[in-house]
Amino acid sequence: MRERPGPWRAAAVLVLAGVLAAGCGQGAEDTGGGRPDAEVYGSVEEIAESIAPDGTTIRVGSPRARTTVHVYEDMRCAVCGEFETEGGGEALRELVLSGEVRAEYTFASFLDDRLTGHGSQKAANALRAALERGKFVEYHDVLFTHQPEELGDGYTDEFLLDMASEVPGLRGAQFDAAVKDMEYRDFVTASQEAFDASAAEGTPAVEVDGTLVPEQLFSGLFDADTLPWVIAATGS
Repeated sequence: MRERPGPWRAAAVLVLAGVLAAGCGQGAEDTGGGRPDAEVYGSVEEIAESIAPDGTTIRVGSPRARTTVHVYEDMRCAVCGEFETEGGGEALRELVLSGEVRAEYTFASFLDDRLTGHGSQKAANALRAALERGKFVEYHDVLFTHQPEELGDGYTDEFLLDMASEVPGLRGAQFDAAVKDMEYRDFVTASQEAFDASAAEGTPAVEVDGTLVPEQLFSGLFDADTLPWVIAATGS
């Protein structure tokens, strides 16, 4: 995980002011959100989700979205929990629903080694199992809404299955067995390796069309009002 920085530096404010003045960069006059042929979703349950050809990236949203936002998270990371529940995650979801952005996720599990335990690995495995049921988005939201204490290694099989009961249509013999048996262990290992090979130095980390959000803009990711402008500034 990484520590959340304090207030924005003056440089970040100047960058965002320039983006606002320019109307959010290329395509700012397109009031339709994303590309004309990008899907617009009426609810979270309708959002398209899939595994990328690399076998580690979980894709959420329209494949024809104008912008791709790649999020690196460790499910035990408390700062990731802040991002997902204090405005940033909600704003990103709205951009996905509009068809303007496709979100991608890579799940690290280094906190299990650092803090001991297996919670990060178990949670990542359970999320992969949820993807097979077409329920990744809903389950991801539920797990972060009820995120256990980072030091407590609270993502146990019992907890993960209990939280899955909050997502209609997710529980079943196949899903339950996948959680208990760590069916997607190879995915978990490969995802950590993908994180290690990325430019991310901790979690959460966010890339916009392949460019890592710079440190001076990092705090803006946690605010629903500023996250779209951070995305525009990084991707411009």
